[in-house]
Amino acid sequence: MGPHRPSRRAPPPPPDPDAGLWRGRSVARRFVSPDGMTVLVGRTAADNDVLSLQLGAPRDFWLHVAAESGSHVVVRNPEGLERLPRETERLAAALAARYSKARRGGRVAVHVTTCAEVSKPRGLPPGQVVLGRYRTVHALPGGQRGPGDDRGEGGKGGERREPPKDEGDAKDEEVP
Repeated sequence: MGPHRPSRRAPPPPPDPDAGLWRGRSVARRFVSPDGMTVLVGRTAADNDVLSLQLGAPRDFWLHVAAESGSHVVVRNPEGLERLPRETERLAAALAARYSKARRGGRVAVHVTTCAEVSKPRGLPPGQVVLGRYRTVHALPGGQRGPGDDRGEGGKGGERREPPKDEGDAKDEEVP
């Protein structure tokens, strides 16, 4: 055996979920809700996968516009809240609508769940996921502009929904 050669590449920096960083690069736009929660919005279809499946913790909240492609939105939930505060949900749903193909469509349906309910079966294209249990809210595209928010419209991606397991799984709610 020859002499051990040191690796030429340094290991990637650790992920920073609160900043939306994965392997040293930004995969999400970062916003702070009126309630002080971190809201991350995916930039591209591949970034959506990283955000939803790698950076998002199981109890983090996950939002995506229904039946259209658009950015995945993850709301960090370090306190393990059972439900998003109203103003945070309103902002996150508006951002999901804004960074989607439905952004010019007026009021749109947005699915809300946790990252634990988001999965990606083998073979799905980048950005496309399957949801377990979720509920649906309605929102107008909007949201405040944040740092790094001037790079054009958000990531691509979509979702496929499994049918609700029972009638109580999917609920429509209005977010004023």
